[in-house]
Amino acid sequence: MSQKIMFSLAFLFLLASCNDSGSKDKKTADTAVASHDDMHHEMPAGSAVPALPAIPEGAKVFFKNLKNGQNVSSPLKIEMGTEVIKVDTAGPVVAGSGHHHLLVDVADPIAEGTVVAKDSTHIHFGKGQTETELKLSPGKHTLTLQFADGLHRSYGSKLSSMITVNVKK
Repeated sequence: MSQKIMFSLAFLFLLASCNDSGSKDKKTADTAVASHDDMHHEMPAGSAVPALPAIPEGAKVFFKNLKNGQNVSSPLKIEMGTEVIKVDTAGPVVAGSGHHHLLVDVADPIAEGTVVAKDSTHIHFGKGQTETELKLSPGKHTLTLQFADGLHRSYGSKLSSMITVNVKK
């Protein structure tokens, strides 16, 4: 394999690795931005990057406890739901599964196949979490659930849900 391909694969895995292999039972997010060096899921050497799994028919993601335009207080409890597709931890790519990402004040869903960034506006739930608490400043905020595969590659707009909330002072 050429050095360019090896470097590209290593870079992809470095970007994709943001699960600290902790317990899947923890339901709330650790919203601190962790270093990718602290993460521990890798593909064996020489493994090819698997294709993005197909989205099962009827699969969707949604906010279980929030509605578009809702007035809320901070900190805000967020419950994330799915239908037809299974919530799993980051790491292996398993057909019919993935995990949540929460995009805060991001204009559009992440394009299909694109690795979701990890920063203060792109929050990862690679331990399979389905709820979190989020502190937001007063005013209008856009929240987007973005589902992705085990390597944090977005399933695109087909598995995203966007709402706006109004945080009271």
